Order: sequence, then structure tokens, then C-alpha cells
Amino acid sequence: MQTNFLLDIANWHRQESRKGIPSVCSAHPLVIEAAMLRALWSDSHLLVEATCNQVNQDGGYTGMTPEDFRTFVLGIAATTGFPTERLILGGDHLGPNPWKHLPAEQAMVKASAMIEAYAKAGFTKLHLDTSMGCAGEPVALPDGITAARAASLAAAAEATLKPDEGIKPVYIIGTEVPIPGGAMEELDVLEVTKPEAARETVAVHRKAFEAAGVAEAFSRVVGVVVQPGVEFGNENVIAYQADQATALSDALADLPGMVFEAHSTDYQTREALQRLVRDGFAILKVGPGLTFAMREAFYGLDQIAEFIFAGKRRETLTATVERVLTSEPGNWEKYYHGSEAERRAQRHFSYSDRIRYYWPHPEIDRAVKVLFETLDNIDIPETLISQYMQASYPDVRDGIVKSQAKALVLASVDRVLHNYFEACRP
Repeated sequence: MQTNFLLDIANWHRQESRKGIPSVCSAHPLVIEAAMLRALWSDSHLLVEATCNQVNQDGGYTGMTPEDFRTFVLGIAATTGFPTERLILGGDHLGPNPWKHLPAEQAMVKASAMIEAYAKAGFTKLHLDTSMGCAGEPVALPDGITAARAASLAAAAEATLKPDEGIKPVYIIGTEVPIPGGAMEELDVLEVTKPEAARETVAVHRKAFEAAGVAEAFSRVVGVVVQPGVEFGNENVIAYQADQATALSDALADLPGMVFEAHSTDYQTREALQRLVRDGFAILKVGPGLTFAMREAFYGLDQIAEFIFAGKRRETLTATVERVLTSEPGNWEKYYHGSEAERRAQRHFSYSDRIRYYWPHPEIDRAVKVLFETLDNIDIPETLISQYMQASYPDVRDGIVKSQAKALVLASVDRVLHNYFEACRP
């Protein structure tokens, strides 16, 4: 039986030179490719995670099962030359959330089937999230029920493992974050998780794992999801304030073998990310911030293509996106508020980046392909890059980034990834 690389995470925050690991939460191939190229450059492992809504046994909004997602990611690894032994696949918010409209018993049957599929597909980092109420239940559940349901999912995952084969998964517990998909309202302040709440989460889950007959699996619980005081709304980012998280960080001394996992770290500065890692928040989740950067690059290229080849395309990418989002508002409507002008701006430019749900849409996917075909095999003038993709201009001028469409998109995503990988270095 091989050792799970993430088991070492338990000791990272105790070492003199503390290190962490970014968690790339995206199913977009360009984001994953950029992450692999950055991990290759950094000579590090790469953790890629899929969420319960994104990938599940029913296909999720990507249409992929866990096995499909694994095949998809391995295909990108083969293209980039990324070594598969350094690839870690994770499942995020694994629980009844996609089926919470059903009675709890039915939803948990579906959740059990999902985590079994993740475990069978070789995902070796599993976040157990059973905190949400199902049909007829309160929105949030008591710790005891949450822990019991989480332990039942761990038992389901463990039952799929074959003795002495593969890598046993590690588990993440705790749910001190917004629901999958992000916050549903504008945020001003956040309450940092209280140290006693983090300790209680661990204690209750430990007992629940023992009661479920999977005490050994609890020895592989390496992280607890907490709220260190970072989040983003549609138009604002709440920056990490280390002094407000001191007591929570100190609580790790009472939780041997564990670190904290920080969700929604998107849009934090490199300095804030470095401080998070030093304070014991060793797993840094990032998703919307990566596709936000990718969308910026797409839109810059869209303007460049329209300037160079005016009228060549039947419709610009921006126009296609607006048309599809307004005709199919299901993934953004309840999250965006205000006047029509404000909602239009949020549809395209919100930090919550709910546009990411639409990139696989056939019409939008085709519009992106047409954009790349329009700019295929041309060197984009530096002056247009300066005008429409200013952040990439210095690297293009210095010869670090090629002045071609795909290279510019990958560079845009990599600027975000670079902050994370540097922040996680020992």
C-alpha cells in the first residue's frame, strides 16, 4: 500500500519552514493545463478537486462521473507531460447537497453512491460535507447529525477500498464555509471560526467515526475546514486579517495530526496567502479566481479579434455569453441583485464568477473555439496586448510569454497560480 502524500500535511505547520498546498478547484481544461505547467515548473505535487455539484455519479453540471473526471485530467497530464505520481485528485463538499430537495434518507443513499464512485476512481482526498438539511429539515444541522452522516460516508468510501492496493484516501471534515457555489449575498464582515468550535468538530467526528466502525479511517483525517476570515462577494473581497485568526491558529496545538483547510481564498494577495500558510491554513482552495482570470483573457482576445478581423465572426464571444446567460439564468439569477445594469455587469464580471458554469455550454464552447480559430497562428501585436490585455504586456515585451492566443490565456491563469505556489513554498 502506497502512502498518501497528504498524510505529511499533518506535520507541515510544525516545521520551521512551513509549507502548504494549493487546491485547484476547476474542471476547465485550460485551468488544469496551466496548473500542471506551474506545478512542473515548481517541481511540486498538484492537487485538483471536483465538487459534488460539478462531478458525481449522475454527471453533475459537467456531465462527468468521477471516473470520467479522472480520465479527463489524466489526458491533460499526458499532453503536458505532468507525472501522474505527483497528481492528487480530491472530492469537495461530498454529501447530500445535490439531492437536498429529497428526504434525508434518500439523499444520503445518493451521497453514499457518489463517494463510493469517487473512492473507486482513485480520488485520495475526500471532503465530507453533510451539514446541510434535506427536505423537511432545518437549513443547518446539529453537529451530532452532521458528524454521524459524515462518518457513514467515510464508511461507504472505506468499504470500496481493496486491502493492500492503491493509496488510502485522507479525509477533510468541517463545513465553516458557504454552500458549494459560493456566498449568495454581498459580504461585509465575517466571523472567524471560534477555536472551541474547531475542537468540538474534531471531537464529535472522532466519536462518530468510532461508532460507525471506521476509527482507523479517522487517523487519516488530516484537515478541518474552518473560516479564517476570508471570502468574496460579487463585488468585494474580504482580506485575511491574521490578528483576528490568532486564537483559531493556536488551536492547532490541540489537534495533533491536522491542519486547517481554507476555502474561498480567491483574490487574496500573495502576502495574505503566505500568512495563511504560516498560520496553519495549509490547504488553500482556489477556483473562481482562476476562471475569472481566464475569462479576462478570453474577453481581451475577443476585443483584439474584433479589432483585427472586424465583422469576420457572426457574433463576438461576449455577445454569445450574454445571450446564453440571459436565456438560461438558472446558475446566476438568485445570486445577482440590483438594477438590470448592475445584474448585467455581475453576469460577466462578478468575483463569484458564476459564468464558469457556462463555459461547457455548446454555444459558448463553440464561440471560444471560433475565437481561437480566428486568432490561430498569428502573433498578436504587442500594442494591442498593451491595450486589451495589459497585465500580460510586460511578459510579452520581455519574451517570457508568446504573443499568441492560447499562451496569453495560460499566462493569465498562471499569474494567479504563481501566487499560490509561491505562498505554499517552505
